[in-house]
Amino acid sequence: MNLKSRITPTKENFRMHHTDPELFHVMSEKIISWLPAIPRDYVLVCIGTDRSTGDSLGPLIGTLFTETKPKHMSVYGTLHEPVHATNLHDYIELINKRHINPFIIAIDACLGKNSSIGHIISGTGPIKPGAALNKPLPDIGDVHLTGVVNISGFMEHSVLQNTRLSIVMDMATRITGVLDQIDQRMTYNQPKPSVVLRFSEQMKTTAPPS
Repeated sequence: MNLKSRITPTKENFRMHHTDPELFHVMSEKIISWLPAIPRDYVLVCIGTDRSTGDSLGPLIGTLFTETKPKHMSVYGTLHEPVHATNLHDYIELINKRHINPFIIAIDACLGKNSSIGHIISGTGPIKPGAALNKPLPDIGDVHLTGVVNISGFMEHSVLQNTRLSIVMDMATRITGVLDQIDQRMTYNQPKPSVVLRFSEQMKTTAPPS
């Protein structure tokens, strides 16, 4: 988890509150608009640790999304096998060995303003997982999703430890729903690599014959 300046400058970002009833449709469509139109090997990297309530958002999402049995995304980072600061380098090497030209969706928790708690932030470009810990960790992600789980600014590590599990679990469930929508919109003659169907293309394939 990066507590400060966690998102590198991006071309575009978008945010919604996790309780917004339009979250699944609107957020998934936004992310889909950033995905390449050619087949790619999609990889989901869920960063965090189960040793801290606030920082468990990523591993929770990885676990919940794996249980949906995604057809078009490979998942790294779960409660049982978390991806965190001490093993991120190893996982990046593993991903590059297993996947040809992967398109990485990076997921992590973050802290922010009180008014931002509960917001899900998506954007193009990578995140910097270890900036707050002064660790030389690589940026990761072609696009990213972060969830604001608590307030920043004072004793952040303690804040993470004392973050309510209820909001982390609620946000993880909602983000999993967004990812499931995206996975269902992917298609190709093989599960991987995959290409995503834009809304207009999906309408053409599902429209009844005239």
